[in-house]
Formats: sequence, C-alpha cells, structure tokens
Amino acid sequence: MSGHRRIKMDALRQLYSDLGFENVKTYIQSGNVVFQFKQVDNKKLADRIEMEITKRFEFQVPVLVKEINELKEIVNQNPFLKDTSKDISFLHVTFLSDIPTKENLDKIISGQYQQDEFQIFEKSVYLYCPNSYSNSKLTNSFFESKLKVTATTRNWKTTNELINISDKL
Repeated sequence: MSGHRRIKMDALRQLYSDLGFENVKTYIQSGNVVFQFKQVDNKKLADRIEMEITKRFEFQVPVLVKEINELKEIVNQNPFLKDTSKDISFLHVTFLSDIPTKENLDKIISGQYQQDEFQIFEKSVYLYCPNSYSNSKLTNSFFESKLKVTATTRNWKTTNELINISDKL
C-alpha cells in the first residue's frame, strides 16, 4: 500500500481492530497485516476487508488472506531453497488469488525472462530474480494479465518475517 494508495499502518491496524480482529500487527509500510480471528472462509474474509478499505479510504486494493499454516507450507515448498547456489536474498513469492488455468499457465511457461526463474505451485509463484526484482519482467502486473488472477509479491525476508510475527501471537 504505497504511492497514491498509501495507508498508514496505524490506520490499517485500527481498521482491522474495528473489524473485530485480535492481536493485530503490521510489518513495516508494506500492507502486510497479521491478526487472529475465528476460522472462516478466507475469500469471504478478504472481501470483507477489501470492502472496508474501500469504504474507509475511498480506493480499492485487492486483499489476499493466508492462514499461518498455509504460509509456512508455501515457505517450506520453495523449490529454489534446495539449490544452495541460489542467494536467498533474490527469492520472492507471488501469492495468487486463485489457481491459474492450465491454458493461462501454458502462455508463460516457455517465455524468456532473462536470468529470472519461476515455478508455480497451486496459488504460489516462486521467483528467483538474481538481477533484482525491480528489474524483472515477472511482476504482479505480468502475472495478473497473463494468469487472469490477482497477484501480490513479497520478498523472502518479508515472507519469513510474517511467519515470525504470527508465531509470537
């Protein structure tokens, strides 16, 4: 949540608290929120948060909700971790709102992406961008336009920090 759609993290924490979530924590100015709430459908929960953000801040941002066990599984399944020649500071995960169709996946599998590599498992895209993510063609916009799903990317440090924050709740 940056640029022209900036939300201060204290305002975002307040929004989540007002929605009845407990132990609300944010991680830097990233739009990442860790919270506790009773078990519900993640899609409905994301829609509820999205609607409240639109109502309160008068702009729309997509929201994806991941449970801690799902996030840990995503981290543990990263295929690039098995390759010790890969510098983990160049790892990222793109979280997808839905599993892409085979037809849409086929459109990107054979593409040329310089030295960047990716592997897709269900609703996660594992990225290795040795020349920096900011120089990569494998952006949220790329995946959203090609795969026809909502996408948001986090670097490896942030992804793991969200787990650390969750484990402390």
